[in-house]
Amino acid sequence: MILVTGATGKVGRAAVEQLHEAGVEVRALVRRPEAADLPPGVEVVRGDLSDPGSLDAALAGVHAVFLVWPTLAADAAAPVVVRRLAEQARHIVYLSARGADERVGAVLGSHGYLERLIDETGVGRTFVRAGGFAGNDLGWAASIRAEGVVREHYDGWGRSVIHERDIAAVGVRALLEGRTGTVYEVTGPEALTAPQRARIIAEALGAPLRFEQMPRAAMRAMMSTWMPVEDVDGALAEMDEMTARPEPVLSTVAEVTGAPARTYREWVADHLDEFR
Repeated sequence: MILVTGATGKVGRAAVEQLHEAGVEVRALVRRPEAADLPPGVEVVRGDLSDPGSLDAALAGVHAVFLVWPTLAADAAAPVVVRRLAEQARHIVYLSARGADERVGAVLGSHGYLERLIDETGVGRTFVRAGGFAGNDLGWAASIRAEGVVREHYDGWGRSVIHERDIAAVGVRALLEGRTGTVYEVTGPEALTAPQRARIIAEALGAPLRFEQMPRAAMRAMMSTWMPVEDVDGALAEMDEMTARPEPVLSTVAEVTGAPARTYREWVADHLDEFR
């Protein structure tokens, strides 16, 4: 049995679907089973990674875990949860981030912290360090639908954003083939700025979109809606440093899965209804 956490999120859902398609017994850990729209035959179990005591049913009979962590939000519970996962499973695939480093704090620091905790257990592990998620651009959907506008602060940052199905595919391959002790850095197949990505969305919609650079104060306020306020400035500082150079384009997806990484245009086609 393979347990997938964050199973209703972008990457977690894709991992559940791919494992299920491969004929593997898969269990989805979710906070609200009644709202989980997952493939028939997938076992859905209620649990919350911020509450270690809620994980008993989810862990029974599990031999491997695809770990999508609620970054920052559940870090206080991480030592107990990671230890419990490692006591039960032989292999943990952890969805981390490129640049994960406990010393830097904020989001990348959280990922570095989880990586250290996992390593300290001695469990077989694989770290999938993803670059920017194409799925984060769904944050533009409301303004596209209402105003025909894309707003982004970092307008000149070339990002090799990656389709969530490709991130999941690398982790799933590691699980199915027992690839432990490995770190995979994964990106999409091309580096595109926010205005370039907006143009691709406009072409797919067949409608004009206007790009506006978001003021820094607005960016900070938006990030504060999903990240602790004390971490926002650190995250922005990380992003300031990263914007000094375009993200690399890596061939990891093709090397691990045997198929090329999906383009941004393909990702938009898969999510077009959410922008309409």
